[in-house]
Amino acid sequence: MLSSSSSYFVFLVAIFFLYWPVARNRALALAAILFANYFFYAKWDLFYLYLIPVASTVDFVIGLGLGKWQHKGVRRALVTTSVLWNVGLLAAFKYMPFVLENWSAVTGAAKPEWHWSFPIGLSFYCFQSLTYTLDLYRKDAKPTQSYLAYLSAVSFFPTTLAGPITRVSSLLSQLEKKEKTLSMEDGGRAVFLIGLGLMKKLLIADYLAGNLVNRVFDFPNLYTGFEVLIGVYAFALQLYYDFSGYTDIAIGSALMLGIKLPPNFKMPYAAENIADFWRRWHITLSNWLRDYLYFSLPGLRSKWKIFTYTNLVITMVIGGLWHGPSWTFVVWGLLHGVALAVTRAWQTWRGTETNPAWWARGLRTFLTVQFVCFAWIFFRSASLESAWQVVNRIASLSFSTANISMPVAIVLGIAALGHYVPDDWYKASDRMFVRSPFYVQAAVMALLLMAIHYVNATGAAPFIYTRF
Repeated sequence: MLSSSSSYFVFLVAIFFLYWPVARNRALALAAILFANYFFYAKWDLFYLYLIPVASTVDFVIGLGLGKWQHKGVRRALVTTSVLWNVGLLAAFKYMPFVLENWSAVTGAAKPEWHWSFPIGLSFYCFQSLTYTLDLYRKDAKPTQSYLAYLSAVSFFPTTLAGPITRVSSLLSQLEKKEKTLSMEDGGRAVFLIGLGLMKKLLIADYLAGNLVNRVFDFPNLYTGFEVLIGVYAFALQLYYDFSGYTDIAIGSALMLGIKLPPNFKMPYAAENIADFWRRWHITLSNWLRDYLYFSLPGLRSKWKIFTYTNLVITMVIGGLWHGPSWTFVVWGLLHGVALAVTRAWQTWRGTETNPAWWARGLRTFLTVQFVCFAWIFFRSASLESAWQVVNRIASLSFSTANISMPVAIVLGIAALGHYVPDDWYKASDRMFVRSPFYVQAAVMALLLMAIHYVNATGAAPFIYTRF
């Protein structure tokens, strides 16, 4: 059930009317959320109705143990069990085919068959679940005594497929509130975000994918170097609008149930360096990698600065592999890890310039975007061989625009300009919609229903990040 499909919005409306009449009854409200979560998982595969409850129960019990025992050895054993359990889930149900394939290539043995691959949502589920036990281990949160509340929080359906990765303790505090209300302002903002997300997904991301990006990456040798370069830039915009569109829908869906999720994007292609980029792109993943992985690696407190740089590379390689079982993601993560290490070394040596000239900021942003787009080639390509075909085609410096139609060029221009719309303009549009009369919001809802009808008639491509 895609978050841009008509069935999803029928489901969301049904949950809305199921949840709010019982919202003041804590048990019934949590039961409604849990029902929605598991129904959402079941639409992908019934096996999740076994896997997710079992996985959640293990971490809930570990959480109770972390809340009860203060002995360092016991606490370390419990949190280690949680980490191994969640990493084991990913290894068994997402990465095992990749491991077996590479083991077969190294040893020359026949590749064993593996029929237990269930990648949808697992990466985000496991990272989100680990925020609970790791926060308890660090004493940054307190354990919940409510099994129902924990099950509802850790599998919250708007965050299931592609985040935002939300700390379970934050979801618990909102789900367990006694007084639950949905203000007119929050309701209007939810509709605004869902509508914005659909427009990003359907009118920009899917259009660029179907009319340029997929063709260029599937058959790069049929295009000139310039057309392939434009295709790479188009993918950078497609990915942003696809993922930020999903995030808008997820945040809006949660807001309809009175739950506030953290932001995930902040004009990423305006970053002045790679470190700045990761403060703007997939913010919740960046924060997770920083808080739970980078700070946990050994050597950061050592006088040897080399650990700072090597740990950045290790963190990003793991972050790349988290996206999927492919060497292309490893290379993508390695590129960003090395770039982050170089940026950190440069800033340590030269210091951070507080008020650079406008042209210096512009040059830094331009160079950062070029590097990010180069790395996106490996992120998008099906294999390393395909990635090098794209790179080599760009390096040919051949020029033509015959395969870039005027509509594609217009959408590209709108996408580029839309990305750089000042944040104040966005907030002003949000306030204008929220404060508008009901009939204006109703008109927008009518347009939203038309968009849903369009999706139902033509079919929308899956969100890119749902496969991670």
